[in-house]
Amino acid sequence: MSGPHVIRGSVSLPEAELMWRFSRSSGPGGQHVNTSDSQVELRFDLARTEALPEVWKRRALERLAGRLVDGVLTVRSSEHRSQWRNRETAAVRLASLLAEATAPPPKPRKPTRIPRGINERRLREKKQRSDTKRGRSGRDWT
Repeated sequence: MSGPHVIRGSVSLPEAELMWRFSRSSGPGGQHVNTSDSQVELRFDLARTEALPEVWKRRALERLAGRLVDGVLTVRSSEHRSQWRNRETAAVRLASLLAEATAPPPKPRKPTRIPRGINERRLREKKQRSDTKRGRSGRDWT
């Protein structure tokens, strides 16, 4: 692999906790496809890892609950014909998933007040429009 895959800051994926599995990819590929295991399945035990800070781990377990099977996060890659490139793609995808899942929640939006002048102008324009429409009625015509 091309070095440790950084999640965020100084935290990276420990190579010892990554479980790799290789199998044959589906789809076209000529004679080579029947002999090479180019599809990669990368598994990371998120529930038992010691590499992530406890706060990040809780946040990731909560956010990735739909993707986890018994606390294990699985990523597959079979876009490339070479196993090496699929390994790198899977590791990068796993790192970005974890980075997104462990990110702190966004700051709550502070609601802004509508300026008084804008509200007054809106009410004034409504009144003018009302007067215009009231003036169209044919009650005064004789």
